[in-house]
Amino acid sequence: MKINNDTINTCGTSLMGYLPKPTTYEDIAKTFGEPFSNGDGYKTDAEWAIEFDDGEVATIYNWKNGKNYCGDDGTEIELITDWNIGGNNQNVVDRIIEMIQLKTT
Repeated sequence: MKINNDTINTCGTSLMGYLPKPTTYEDIAKTFGEPFSNGDGYKTDAEWAIEFDDGEVATIYNWKNGKNYCGDDGTEIELITDWNIGGNNQNVVDRIIEMIQLKTT
């Protein structure tokens, strides 16, 4: 498995599901390390990229709830509990959730 590697192709991924609330930034970082990027500078503030051994790709990111999009009214990244899961296939949602639950329980 590759995590937050420059060679992971996230092009064409889209929203597949959500992490259960209240999944925290710390929960994600404990599982996948620090984010791959600090977001797009507009709608996201943090993004993780994961490529499973079978080639499936998943992303985890916040959407329009942080400082990049909302300015001073946005939620600090460490306090965000609404996280999206992107990918090319719906089955990445269960895989990501399972991995985070294993690390945080």
